[in-house]
Amino acid sequence: MTDADVAKPPATRDALLGCLLGTAVGDALGLPYEGLSPRRGQRMLGTPDRYRFLFGRGMVSDDTEHAVLVAAAFARAHGDPDDLARRLARSLRWWLAGLPAGVGLATLRAIVRSFALPPGRSGVHSAGNGPAMRAAPLGVLAPHAGAIPALVRAATELTHRDPRAFDGALAVAAAAHAAARGQRLDPEGLLRLLPDAHPDLRTPLERLGPSLARGETTPEFAESVGLARGVTGYVCHTVPVCLHAALALPNDFAGAIRAVIACGGDSDTTAAIAGGIVGAGVGEHGIPRHLIDGLAEWPFGVAWLQRFVDRVVAASEPPAIPFLGRLPRNALFTATVLSHGFRRLLPPY
Repeated sequence: MTDADVAKPPATRDALLGCLLGTAVGDALGLPYEGLSPRRGQRMLGTPDRYRFLFGRGMVSDDTEHAVLVAAAFARAHGDPDDLARRLARSLRWWLAGLPAGVGLATLRAIVRSFALPPGRSGVHSAGNGPAMRAAPLGVLAPHAGAIPALVRAATELTHRDPRAFDGALAVAAAAHAAARGQRLDPEGLLRLLPDAHPDLRTPLERLGPSLARGETTPEFAESVGLARGVTGYVCHTVPVCLHAALALPNDFAGAIRAVIACGGDSDTTAAIAGGIVGAGVGEHGIPRHLIDGLAEWPFGVAWLQRFVDRVVAASEPPAIPFLGRLPRNALFTATVLSHGFRRLLPPY
């Protein structure tokens, strides 16, 4: 990080709201495409320009829920990393009690372990996407670039202790931090940020700059790094693809989301991460209004998120999250996911 990075002004309300709404919209758009190859996703569902999850409405998965939880933990901890980890651990336990669908195995094991172990020891050895999908709000909220690593480490090691998970989440947070302050974190800056990154992450990050210079699309970049059949849940696959879309289309929210979903695979997570980064830069007004209005969520609906962000920016107590009240919502979500699963048994293949 440079002195110029440290001197960036604090994030605005619009940056934080754009980050959370961008995460939610990307998550909801990508969800019906999750697990599909690029070819089948296009044949079955077409272009991701509208919601196809629940009668033309969008619902979010754990990607958005975790982003909100980490932002709430940051606010209640007043930015203290140790307190953030404790508060996030408590929130994740309550979140699990609401019986959410599709909990990642590593996250599930870590939450169960957190009942008996402190945050620094509850995490499991995994390089999954969990920390990266909730990292963008930390980048937006961090008072300066130097504060990002400690915040990301606290939120990461709570569930994932593999260094690759931390490096991937740190890259996402740094990109969101720059976007929220009207700057662009270039690929060379990312490499300087992660000097000891695992080759699985460093190699595709080294290809980012040349790919962007050649004007490659994000699906072309994904294919060039061996992900032609879809982006996996491995953080070293997910993060470079998301960063490519965010850096290639920093002012085109809809285009960035279409680009990562077109890569196939773990589409709700890739679209949520890219949406959080680009949303932090373009703000609420840079996200298509019909996509914001089309979200069918509770309690993380648009009005709730607006109140939440207002309180966080004002440094006041965020609204409480009714975890157990989400049981009926989660039942509807699970039933809808199952209906999509049955639909995938039918053509087109």
